[in-house]
Amino acid sequence: MESKSDTAEYFLLRPDVEKAYGYSHAVKIGNSIKVSGAVSMDDAGAPMAIGDIEKQMKNCYTDLRKILEHYGCTFDDVVVENIFTTDMAAFLEVAAYRGEIYTNHFPTGTWLGVKELALPEFLIEIELEVHKAD
Repeated sequence: MESKSDTAEYFLLRPDVEKAYGYSHAVKIGNSIKVSGAVSMDDAGAPMAIGDIEKQMKNCYTDLRKILEHYGCTFDDVVVENIFTTDMAAFLEVAAYRGEIYTNHFPTGTWLGVKELALPEFLIEIELEVHKAD
């Protein structure tokens, strides 16, 4: 018998975009929440802040905050943060901004330099794993 805590709860931040690309932005099972990579896009899926990695990063965190709030969480509940960037040097110049996001502790995670993301205008993508305490 499946308990309520074993039931997957899916969340779509931009339903039309996510359905078009074939993914859910987040899924919660029990106390664990997996959040797909956030990129700097508007509600229609068009890239925003083209050429500005700092603004793109801030846009990612804005979307991630909305997802966390949907589940009653904050960045304090994030246990893993993986960052993918097409320009590691530029990211390292603005990475200190994360200290404004993670004010109590930093999560575990990995920073990866990649050749490209889903669209060529995207410079950064941030995915999360979250643990929501009872």
